[in-house]
Amino acid sequence: MTQAPLQPAPPMPARLGDAAPTDVRIQAESDADAVAHWLAEYQDSPQTLRAYRREAKRLLLWLEEQGAYLHDVDREALRRFEAFLAAPPVAWTGPSRPENHPDWRPFRGALSPASRRQALVILQGLFSWLVEAGWVRHNPFRLMRDKSRRLNNQQMRVERYLEGELWDWFWQWLNRPQSEDVTPRQRYERKRLCFVFGFAYLLAPRVSEMATARMDDFFSREGRIWWRVVGKGGKQADVPVPEDFLECLSQWRATLGLTAMPGHEEPTPLIRALDGQREIGDNQLYRLIRQAFNRAAVALEEENGEPAHVHTLRRATPHWLRHTSITHQAQAGINLHYLAESARHSRLDTTSRYLHTEDARWHTEQQRHRLSRTEPPH
Repeated sequence: MTQAPLQPAPPMPARLGDAAPTDVRIQAESDADAVAHWLAEYQDSPQTLRAYRREAKRLLLWLEEQGAYLHDVDREALRRFEAFLAAPPVAWTGPSRPENHPDWRPFRGALSPASRRQALVILQGLFSWLVEAGWVRHNPFRLMRDKSRRLNNQQMRVERYLEGELWDWFWQWLNRPQSEDVTPRQRYERKRLCFVFGFAYLLAPRVSEMATARMDDFFSREGRIWWRVVGKGGKQADVPVPEDFLECLSQWRATLGLTAMPGHEEPTPLIRALDGQREIGDNQLYRLIRQAFNRAAVALEEENGEPAHVHTLRRATPHWLRHTSITHQAQAGINLHYLAESARHSRLDTTSRYLHTEDARWHTEQQRHRLSRTEPPH
């Protein structure tokens, strides 16, 4: 890809390798077709599908520029692609845009080490599937030295979250009184943001789960309020609702001109557009949250806040709110088993990545080790 503007691409580059395998077990005529078959396995999980499609498309676009195909990817090509992810050319980067937009680019910038690792984990799965499908002859990831360590996403400690002090400042900033001359729209937008962040912090939803939530997803059972959510992989779960969320919900419904709690059958959108009626898409919700983080970063910088906190706000994405919620719940002492249930993790070791409490205890214990092993004379 040259420095010329990148033109909008079709859903996937449709190219067929000159030496494509002959023992193929899928109905595909191009690399794009083969990848589409793989993606079809994830149709029931929209978030996973979106992430997998993004990484596969980046790889196919890169191969197209190299004049290569999936069956050409060997260990050396994989090494070059890793370097490309760490520093994509300027022509490949730009602000977030729909794919049909003339300014769309595959990247917003260089990927962090964690994002590169995630991309490689996804593509490793793609190549394993393509080998079984007979589309490629080998999986180049099998030649990667120390692969189990480099591609292990499960054991990495979660670091992308807002520390307690920063969250407290952010929540207070978000709830500061508005001036009396604000417009009704500005007042509505602020109320909506407060609800969005309260929802995200108290119940740890994914962005897609927030966007698709309905009023009657909240219900009473044995005098207790629960949130019924269909999450990753189409799995349904009931999550206990804390009291603070009920207050957030009541205030938001008052803004919408509704009673404090949803009725038994009220299948209307929970988070709504400016007209107070229509639902809001997850892409729009993502942008609203990102914009709020960026405005907060500016405000904190103007208040001479900690530079590290300003940097965190500028980097923060909506998914950081889920990390923040789970981390703070763990720090509050919520039992690991219940925390995993609320987070809807299928494995406890996934939830254990959020346990930073041991770090504090470890640090305190380490203070016993001193340069002088005896008490100084008085």
